[in-house]
Amino acid sequence: MSETRPRKKVDIYTDGACSGNPGPGGWGCILEFGPHRKEMSGYMAGTTNNRMELFAAISALGALREPCDVTLYSDSNYLVQAFNDHWIDGWQRRGWKTSSGTPVENQDLWAILLLQTRKHNVRFVKVKGHADHPQNNRCDELATSAIREYRRINAMDEDS
Repeated sequence: MSETRPRKKVDIYTDGACSGNPGPGGWGCILEFGPHRKEMSGYMAGTTNNRMELFAAISALGALREPCDVTLYSDSNYLVQAFNDHWIDGWQRRGWKTSSGTPVENQDLWAILLLQTRKHNVRFVKVKGHADHPQNNRCDELATSAIREYRRINAMDEDS
């Protein structure tokens, strides 16, 4: 008889940022498991804040190597409420349409995020943005730094 070992408990913190909306965007995330901590970030051109919020969550969950019990903290109502208030369930039932019948934005990222959440037990927790939450503040720094780096690289390319 095989025994199943308990899942690892991982805390994930995410944030997305955009300079202009749409505009250059950045995302940042922190994964914490016991004494272990991993920070990740990146940028995209011509994107939106909501896409960066979703991409941060996708990137963090995608970095997990095995199914885990995850608490994902975000300052994004869009992300947290989609799961906690079951918006995403309604969107799927209606063929990826909102309650008013318009197509759901960012369907491509929602589909990827749904696949990621099915691998893990994920609980979404809303935190207040730009407040006294150290990990959320750090994720914001990671996201905005990615945008600055993107601009720096583009400026160097233009000078070449």
